[in-house]
Amino acid sequence: MGNFLTGVLDEALDRTVVPGYSRIGSAVRRRFWAADPAPFPAPIDVIVTGGSSGLGAAAARQLAVLGARVHLVGRSARRLDASATEIRHTVPGAELVAHECDMSDLDAVAALVTTLTAQLTSIHAVVHCAGVMPPERTETAQKHEMAFATHVLGPVALTVGLRELFDAGSRVVFVSSGGMYPVPLQTTDVEFAHGDYSGLTAYARTKRMQVVITEQLAERLTGPDDPVVHSMHPGWAATPGVTDSIPMFGSVMKPILRTADDGADTIVWLAAADQPLASTGMFWHDRRPRPTHYPSWRRDSPEARDALWGAVVEATGIDLG
Repeated sequence: MGNFLTGVLDEALDRTVVPGYSRIGSAVRRRFWAADPAPFPAPIDVIVTGGSSGLGAAAARQLAVLGARVHLVGRSARRLDASATEIRHTVPGAELVAHECDMSDLDAVAALVTTLTAQLTSIHAVVHCAGVMPPERTETAQKHEMAFATHVLGPVALTVGLRELFDAGSRVVFVSSGGMYPVPLQTTDVEFAHGDYSGLTAYARTKRMQVVITEQLAERLTGPDDPVVHSMHPGWAATPGVTDSIPMFGSVMKPILRTADDGADTIVWLAAADQPLASTGMFWHDRRPRPTHYPSWRRDSPEARDALWGAVVEATGIDLG
């Protein structure tokens, strides 16, 4: 199929949402998408947060297949051990290291940075897959709203904290969600302190923030050894985050939901393939860059972007200029 026709088909799938986000979209696009990444030619280290279940565990397994030593990060040591056992069952000889860390707790993230910088000399990729959808507003140990801390503050603190371990071939991947599309970036109240709280809305808003933070980090991480930074959305996948947090959606859409492995495909491709190194700050789905807004003329206001970056800097203490 010619490039023009595949482009038209790909965009049609994206715009119609249900076919594009479901297993239908990946089944069709698989026929013409970019080549699979090759196995890693030498031992490399990859960090995967949220590695105990769902997309994180699936991405970790696929990266282990490619030969990566995968550092699984999660809140529960028991669940991390179970995930590692399952991965080793399907990938004999997989090198896995478990790190118990709540990504919403900035002190725990700082401790993880200390551990990793003491253990490693380089990091090939960091995959930010940890996710939450609190049913009610919950604050962390540092008094930040849970979804904001888990999806934005913790990942930024980890990325910047590990900066000295990156090199020219490194990459950072934020796992966002297609659910961010209808939600604008907030100019104020990034911690959802006012009004009625909705876990689903907080999830969507912070997933929008991840896309913006990806762009902002890409603008600032421009040194010769800095990583490229990308975000992506996995489509609709049958993971605990879907079945437990939005059970009605999971039940209705079950026949066409992607598997966790299918949803993790672009995560792994961004972390392992060569093509993503040619750009930075992009938003991807099914191995292609996507618009960050529909309709395309919509934009985040400069005031909202500045407010988000200011809130992140204030909360994490990072200094990137």
